[in-house]
Amino acid sequence: MSHGDIVGDDPDSGLPEPPPDDGPGLFGAPAVAATPVPPTTSQTPYRVLARAYRPASFDDLIGQDAMVRILRRAFQLGRVAHAFMLTGVRGVGKTTSARIIARALNCIGQDGNGGPTADPCGVCPNCTAILADRHPDVLEMDAASRTGIEDVREIIEATRFRPMQARMKVFIIDEVHMLSRNAFNALLKTLEEPPAQVTFIFATTELRKVPVTVLSRCQRFDLRRVSIAELSAHFARIADREGVSITADALALIARAADGSVRDGLSLLDQAIAQGAGNGAEIRGAEDEDGGPAGAIGAAMVADMLGLADRGLVFDLLDAVMAGRADTALSITDRAHARGADLGLMLADLLELIHTVSRLKAIPALRDSNELPEAERVRGAALADALSVPVLGRAWQMLLKGVAEVEGAPDRREAAEMVLIRLCHVAELPTPGELVRQIQAQASGERSGASISPAVPAPPAAPAQPAARSASVGLSGGGALRAPAPDRSPQPDAPPGTPAQATAPIVAPDAPVPPSLRSWREVVAFVAAQREAMLHGHLRHCAHLVRFRAPVIELALDPQAPRDLSQRLAALLSQATGTRWTIAVVRGPGEPTLAEQAGLVDADRTRDAASHPLVQAILAAFPGATLGPVRDSTLDAYGLPPEPGPDEPLLADGEPPDMEFAPLDSEPVGLEDLDDSHQTETAR
Repeated sequence: MSHGDIVGDDPDSGLPEPPPDDGPGLFGAPAVAATPVPPTTSQTPYRVLARAYRPASFDDLIGQDAMVRILRRAFQLGRVAHAFMLTGVRGVGKTTSARIIARALNCIGQDGNGGPTADPCGVCPNCTAILADRHPDVLEMDAASRTGIEDVREIIEATRFRPMQARMKVFIIDEVHMLSRNAFNALLKTLEEPPAQVTFIFATTELRKVPVTVLSRCQRFDLRRVSIAELSAHFARIADREGVSITADALALIARAADGSVRDGLSLLDQAIAQGAGNGAEIRGAEDEDGGPAGAIGAAMVADMLGLADRGLVFDLLDAVMAGRADTALSITDRAHARGADLGLMLADLLELIHTVSRLKAIPALRDSNELPEAERVRGAALADALSVPVLGRAWQMLLKGVAEVEGAPDRREAAEMVLIRLCHVAELPTPGELVRQIQAQASGERSGASISPAVPAPPAAPAQPAARSASVGLSGGGALRAPAPDRSPQPDAPPGTPAQATAPIVAPDAPVPPSLRSWREVVAFVAAQREAMLHGHLRHCAHLVRFRAPVIELALDPQAPRDLSQRLAALLSQATGTRWTIAVVRGPGEPTLAEQAGLVDADRTRDAASHPLVQAILAAFPGATLGPVRDSTLDAYGLPPEPGPDEPLLADGEPPDMEFAPLDSEPVGLEDLDDSHQTETAR
């Protein structure tokens, strides 16, 4: 009996015959018919676009012209570095560039006699092995999973041996910033002086996490994000090679969603092609709703895939919001929500559109640029002409806060709609600058005594013209109230930018010592000029002036003042002026300290500003707004009205003489009405 008779082989087919039917199955169950196994196919499994169209040479890289130019020149001159650091966002070609460099270093040409070249042949044994990721001398390590010092020691040990078949041994370490500190330290010496046949290529997305000691030993290349125009053109070429019809608007959406990453964009293009497959063959001469050929993958399909609103809907939404039509805006969001769009992403699209419109307004040349899709160039330019910069800035600020609100809200749709309703309501209100100009045009001749800065939740508007100033009421050096000071606004013949009243700053440290100190405030400022910071602080906050008659000063001190304050002050003044000064500490009330006087002056200015009709009108027009800090350029470094100058005499109580004003019904007097002495004094 032959072997074939034993196993039931069919000599004609070469395959074993199925065993004969033995009757019922186990425990009397009916026999199960044998299911024929279909023969296996030898079809190649599908490779995603990101792998199928990975660049194989420097010519295939897009968007990295600077790096390609430098590397080409380096190979031409034979000045190739022994270590490279490639950094950039994900998907811009860091690992791909490392592999191209490895092939360029090891290519031997089609004849086997070639040397290092920036244009590897791709057919020699080294090129084909590196392309297939199976070259024994090109070692790749993922530092995200191998972060320890033992992994680096393996690399250091491998550098001691010559390459097995290639010219150079190349170590490609991806995500190198994930290595531990000890691993970096172990690599430093080898990285600084590697063997002649070893090249290191590092890739990272977090360059700041790489020690500077490592960066200083590498030649660094920053791979930039690929622009939307370059991505769209690249995706169009790939779609054409794949035999897929896709509209330009759909490619622009994919390129925008890729955010500068070629790999992310190719993954989205792969998904779009898979979604669009089976929609029907292209009908020549016909067009679909997107303006492309019938059967093509359109922008609406890509927007649905990405969870985005149609670009036209975003433009319609911006039109409705800027016109204040809340019902139209909510109707648009209802349609977008019914299509599955995320309203939070729709607000982000609206924010990006406002930025695009603002750029079109600031850079008119963009209207003729190919960097923007047709919709942005046409409808965006129309919006840029219709909307002002303050309106766009206000919408940007409100949307920026609104997007954050949506992310933290329990219901994203409700939060997004509330943001849009607020935008529609604000569209009917004037901007702060327009409101100030309207109020100023209707206001009376009364002017504020200090500049104001109302804190309103809106973009800053152009500052209004400052009103005429009148000095604030404050406490003088002797404790009495000052009379209102005359207007110190600059004269018409003063140069532009001249302040209304020069402040009285603290004397500079290197300034000459004044021959005499006429007031308590001058004494405190002089102490500050002598770099006596502690003494100056105590005099400003703890000393109450009782009596000032130079060179005698009577003070009342707070309990927290140091005990030797009077002795230190007397010694400092006596040494500086050459006159014996007496500082007497007395009991009893004195005038407020300089710090307390500044607080009273600030409260007085704030009260006067709050009661001004212009401020009250602004606060009424913007509910919830508050009055910010009130600033007055006429005050000195201590926040007090300036003291009289050296040429202005003081009265016995330390106050300047009262100003004499002419009666209201008096006639104006000219120079011809004055005698010679008055004319000479006036001319002087």
